[in-house]
Amino acid sequence: MFSGSIPALATPFRGGTFDEESFRTFIDWQISEGSRGLVPCGTTGESATMSIEEHNRVVAVCIEHADGRVPVIAGCGSNDTIAALEHMKSAQAAGATAALVVAPYYNKPNAQGVYAHFAYLAERCDLPMVLYNVPSRTITDIDVETMGRLSEIPSIIGVKDASGNVARVTAQRLACGTDFVQLSGNDDMVLGFMAMGGAGCISVTANVAPRLCAEFQAACASGDWDVALELQDRLFPLHVALFTDASPGPVKYAINRLHKDFTTEVRLPMTPPSAASRAAVDKAMEQLGLI
Repeated sequence: MFSGSIPALATPFRGGTFDEESFRTFIDWQISEGSRGLVPCGTTGESATMSIEEHNRVVAVCIEHADGRVPVIAGCGSNDTIAALEHMKSAQAAGATAALVVAPYYNKPNAQGVYAHFAYLAERCDLPMVLYNVPSRTITDIDVETMGRLSEIPSIIGVKDASGNVARVTAQRLACGTDFVQLSGNDDMVLGFMAMGGAGCISVTANVAPRLCAEFQAACASGDWDVALELQDRLFPLHVALFTDASPGPVKYAINRLHKDFTTEVRLPMTPPSAASRAAVDKAMEQLGLI
């Protein structure tokens, strides 16, 4: 259902509120540059700082403006199962293609609790669901056995894997089957992820270099690994630079270098990137010929 380069969209703010006009312009640019889908209200989109109403509005604007040109995987995660269900129902009503649902964070459920969380959502909303496993942020890990059980639920169709363990791709293929869509959540290791059976990447870097990320994914899909390796090497400094300070500070700075109407504004507790981080982003973008 999903493949290629799919940006985890940053959300523009102006004066503390959602800048809808800049967001719409950004969506048009992403699609014109070859992105194969859009993910609003993920981690990069600062969903953790949004009210439920604002979160649902950002998702609805993304779906409305994409207007069927590419699929929209709406961020719907929460550590509160009922809140996640509310997000899923709102996204479904707005026309989302699927929901991206992160493992419950902070609460630290055991494996059965993780399974029960996702099963509860699937029982009450039939919007296709992509699991989001990012234990470095959530502490909770959707382990391979639990993911295998979840993959038996028809509406749970794939995973955004940001575990940082490329070997999980094979383990998850064996547990979940080859039709279970595996999307990388780590730009810096996506080449290995793709070689081991990944279908694409929900990408931070694609916010800044969408065309190059799309070309990289196309090379992987066609089995042109020499080109893919060349593009991975070219993109790698940018992959690293965008995490030289707390995300999404550096990525918003980078987007602003390309689109002045997209502000660098982040919400507390996030803060603007340091001078050293900005310098690293500038250098990486210059090396790629983006600025």
